[in-house]
Amino acid sequence: MTYSLFSLAGKTIAFSGATGVLGSEMCRHLARAGAKVILIGRTPQKLDNLYEIIKDEGGKASTYSCDVTEETQVNLLGSQIEINEGRVDILINAAGGNQPGAVITPAQNLLDLDTEALRKVIDLNYMGTVLPIKALLPIFLRQGHGNIINISSMAASRPMTRVMGYASAKAGIDNLTKFLAVEFAKKHGPDFRVNALAPGFFLTEQNRNLLTEKDGSLTERGQQIIAHTPMNRFGNPEDLLGAIHWLCSDASKFVTGTIVEVDGGFSAYSGV
Repeated sequence: MTYSLFSLAGKTIAFSGATGVLGSEMCRHLARAGAKVILIGRTPQKLDNLYEIIKDEGGKASTYSCDVTEETQVNLLGSQIEINEGRVDILINAAGGNQPGAVITPAQNLLDLDTEALRKVIDLNYMGTVLPIKALLPIFLRQGHGNIINISSMAASRPMTRVMGYASAKAGIDNLTKFLAVEFAKKHGPDFRVNALAPGFFLTEQNRNLLTEKDGSLTERGQQIIAHTPMNRFGNPEDLLGAIHWLCSDASKFVTGTIVEVDGGFSAYSGV
């Protein structure tokens, strides 16, 4: 019973942002667990590299190069997946990122914000989630079921200094997740669900220079984060695997509209 409850064998999972530090680790785990993973990303070479790793580990995968901020490309992606794959059980939206111009440093103020950079951040994180959902929804409707997992952030619920654009976009993801959970369940039935996974602080290529010095010691911002994380460390990519597995499996089939925080206690700590 426990095995079947958490089993991913035979499931097909479309995964955008597949080649990122966190995304690639999750894709490899899902493939090892028996799912076929549809790898979606902007860079064909990175997709091919991840495909080969998954294949060498005995997993099943396919690759699709696509910019998830371009609606024409995403619509074509949806058609290609329907023709080539036949079905999709789960969509994980992990494409995201930040832009230097959408950051307000301690020496800056709002007047220094680059509005074009802000648009790009919102496009990547928010529209890059909306468009794949819209493109794959016809497949879910034809099947009569669909499980969508968005990737949020601690910055969504607890806005932080500097990362204005990213935090705003991820706050939109939380709202979208809850909206679509209600929308789909009410209009399409209980076999449609939408949740989000909110990682805490994980060292990636995007934030490494912000959180650590060249010698590996913590920057002031890195020290502040660790001081407010009861587990006293940054997350490792493998720390996300149990939560993403649970959300993909039938063990969470009555869970929808939920933001699952994997943050070492950061969101629970008031600082005293």
